[in-house]
Amino acid sequence: MRIGGALFLIAVGAILKWAVTRDHLSGIDMHVVGVILLVIGIVWLLFEVFYWLSRRNRTTVVARAPGTVYLDPADPVDRY
Repeated sequence: MRIGGALFLIAVGAILKWAVTRDHLSGIDMHVVGVILLVIGIVWLLFEVFYWLSRRNRTTVVARAPGTVYLDPADPVDRY
């Protein structure tokens, strides 16, 4: 939903910037509002992309030799 929200803002901003023919609505410039929404949507989208790319790089791969037993001190020990 995060990337979807950014795409939604970009779409609404583009519609207000290029598709709306009425420039002003009660003192509000629709083209300026469209540009603002476009910029916010693009920044949001870039933030989300960099966030997901940074999460991908946090993966740790552990290679173990076959036949070797590793004990984790946090695991409960079966005493029976």
